Amino acid sequence: MKCPACSSTLTERTAGALTADICEAGCGGIYLDRFELGQVDEATEVEGEALLEWSAPERPRRPDLDKRFSCPRCQMIMMRHQFKPDIPVMVDTCPKCAGIWLDRGELQSIRSAEGTDAERVARAQQFIWQAFADIKKDNR
Repeated sequence: MKCPACSSTLTERTAGALTADICEAGCGGIYLDRFELGQVDEATEVEGEALLEWSAPERPRRPDLDKRFSCPRCQMIMMRHQFKPDIPVMVDTCPKCAGIWLDRGELQSIRSAEGTDAERVARAQQFIWQAFADIKKDNR
């Protein structure tokens, strides 16, 4: 498969039960199939550490992050969106096969932002309260 960001050939790597496609020779991006991000998105998941090591090329290419990417698996145009409301990391998701493209550094940002269960609950509550406050302000 080709990297959607820099067109380098992706390298298939296996960490535990997870197999990911990594742009080792180019930009350092990571392609994960449907539901695989949930196996590496927390700092305690060891498979994620291996992906971070493999996705750190010596001289990473700088992709054009303003362009829309095509899914390396099915060639569908991927949709760019915020990973979670309380985690401001933009990821690219395929609307057809649900694969996810992470640019270099995004997995690390997601893993470090997750925090403990209590921290996640507090961030979610803060997000909800802020959303309601914004709605109330807009309706005045």
